[in-house]
Amino acid sequence: MLQIKDTLVSLDLIERFFVCDLDACLGACCVEGDAGAPLAPGEQEAIEAVLDSVKDLLTPAALREIEENGVAYTDPDGDLVTSIVDGRDCVFTRYEAGGKCLCALESAFRAGRIPDVKPISCRLYPVRLKDYDGFTAVNLHRWKICRCAETLGRARGVRAYEFLRDPLERRFGRDWWQELDFTVKEWLRQNHKYPGQSS
Repeated sequence: MLQIKDTLVSLDLIERFFVCDLDACLGACCVEGDAGAPLAPGEQEAIEAVLDSVKDLLTPAALREIEENGVAYTDPDGDLVTSIVDGRDCVFTRYEAGGKCLCALESAFRAGRIPDVKPISCRLYPVRLKDYDGFTAVNLHRWKICRCAETLGRARGVRAYEFLRDPLERRFGRDWWQELDFTVKEWLRQNHKYPGQSS
């Protein structure tokens, strides 16, 4: 792992290649898994504030879930996460023809209907953050639904940390990103890890 300020960054994030391939995975990260998207402090309230503006994009089952249980719940690990439908779909999942999953919050933001309230955990994915006493672990979550993204990233020579620059910078700040980028390039040079090379 690399220490960047008060974070420890997994080597997977810098060694692995990654570019989301939505046409291949169809947005499976919105529906796979056993819990909703983790919410940072204040995100539940921000989503609730724009809920009326996105209801027309939600499924009837999602609307029922929100009506009965709200937009978020506390999962078995004690984390606040977005509500899910039938133990699967995030309540903000919407489907296009062909089964492609999109985020209703993202769609409404791109249409200029609401401010950007999509959870930072979604923007960062497949990065997962874990807070410990005195530092935050920055890990890359690897699973089968993202294999196509690793393949596309390798073909384009884009490493995961590069693909996720915007959300990482949004979460940790520009100084953190610049230190990460400098440290990564030096680490890659010293360890002879070049674009396109398997890790």
